[in-house]
Amino acid sequence: MSGSGRFERVALIGFGLIGGSIARAAKLQGVAGEIVTTARSEKTRARVTELGIVDRVVASNAEAVKDADLVILCIPVGACGPVAAEIAPHLKPGAVVSDVGSVKGAIVRDMAPHLPAHVHFVPAHPVAGTENSGPDSGFAELFINRWCILTPPDGVDTGAIDRLRAFWAALGAKVEIMTPDHHDRVLAITSHLPHLIAYTIVGTADELAQVTESEVIKFSAGGFRDFTRIAASDPTMWRDIFLSNKDAVLDMLGTFTEDLSKLTRAIRRGDGEALFDHFTRTRAIRRGIVDIGQDSAAPDFGRPLPQLKKP
Repeated sequence: MSGSGRFERVALIGFGLIGGSIARAAKLQGVAGEIVTTARSEKTRARVTELGIVDRVVASNAEAVKDADLVILCIPVGACGPVAAEIAPHLKPGAVVSDVGSVKGAIVRDMAPHLPAHVHFVPAHPVAGTENSGPDSGFAELFINRWCILTPPDGVDTGAIDRLRAFWAALGAKVEIMTPDHHDRVLAITSHLPHLIAYTIVGTADELAQVTESEVIKFSAGGFRDFTRIAASDPTMWRDIFLSNKDAVLDMLGTFTEDLSKLTRAIRRGDGEALFDHFTRTRAIRRGIVDIGQDSAAPDFGRPLPQLKKP
């Protein structure tokens, strides 16, 4: 199996922000000969057909994966196990099967037992997104200079891993490989806990009886607006993420709670030096993120597309 990132037929199960962005980018970069997709609702399938982004929109998961060389599940983590069982009898020998979930331990546990030995299972997590969802939300530039983490189980064919790595690289992503458990621990602090905090802060603001809803919206400062953007993410997806990665999230939440207690004591005691030292350290982290190109003032939409590397 070569390391080319091109697949003759790509099947996308689910067509929201990530699925729609994969389809748009793969077509532009020429790494998919044909893209077939399906979605759970008839309304979504009809809208994807109207958009004309893919070659075929079909009614069932089984029909979508037929003869596909690459199958990507772009659905909530909690649905991946049942869908893997559903599509297993219809998978083409030698196909690469992947996903885009933000939790990887649960994906391996729930999907791997259902998949036949004649396919290559390479879970993936493109660390990219916005608060928007649905078939209209995707855009081809979403993955440019963002990380895509591959977490292949032991024994997976290295050629299949190389092909999927090349596929994501062609979409603009920087690709890293790590174990599922390590991925889940890293993402618990960099993604899952921040979302949990955002949901909590926005919910707390909503519950404060002395502040009306109109005042919360009217006087939103930049920090609160950022929290509301994060808290607007898809509820089903994040419910599944927290339930599927609960051990790592609870571990990180415990550490965060301890650090929050330290800041609480510093504020109570008027310890300005402790606060200044903490804020200086965290400011440096923010600058480091910008320096390595993981954030900038430029919007994600409209970034230049990468040039496809010929195999």
